[in-house]
Amino acid sequence: MACEPLTLGFDTSAAHCAAALLSGDRVIAARSEDMQRGQAERLMPLLQEVLTSQDVAWCDLWRIGVGIGPGNFTGVRISVSLARGLALSLRIPAIGVSTLDAICTENTTGTACVPAPRELVYIRSGSGAPHLVALAEIDLPVFPPAPADLASTIARLGARASATSLSPAPLYVRPADAAPSRDAPPRILDDA
Repeated sequence: MACEPLTLGFDTSAAHCAAALLSGDRVIAARSEDMQRGQAERLMPLLQEVLTSQDVAWCDLWRIGVGIGPGNFTGVRISVSLARGLALSLRIPAIGVSTLDAICTENTTGTACVPAPRELVYIRSGSGAPHLVALAEIDLPVFPPAPADLASTIARLGARASATSLSPAPLYVRPADAAPSRDAPPRILDDA
């Protein structure tokens, strides 16, 4: 096992499940799998595989970094809820890292963009909140790195952040568009 603090980073904000383990600032294991669905079932086994590959136990972790989006609504909730649960059970900090911050860490030229549906991208102007714009409006778009590299960057940023940060929370650009059913509720029949 490594002598430096161990940070586990992971992300499911897009069509992938990705994780990385850092010893200090050095990536010692990283894995990713492309998947449209199934991140909720696959994330925990993937994290266990990453830890096992380096003979690391959960209790050896010093910190968790987690991708908070923007991105897929359900995917972001999967990672964030797992990170919060692990942080509580392991009594270690979990730090939320936006995909836009991860892109900016790796690339300082162009505009950090996270793909969205319908030829749109999520961007952030200055230090403001992310918003949607048409991809055609961006002169030099810079997209997220490969999922394993994204998880590594999330872990690095999580390791460098203040441990007094709030629990990670999803970075939603717009509210959920799900609505309650408009159908009348079923009639309850009583046995009498």
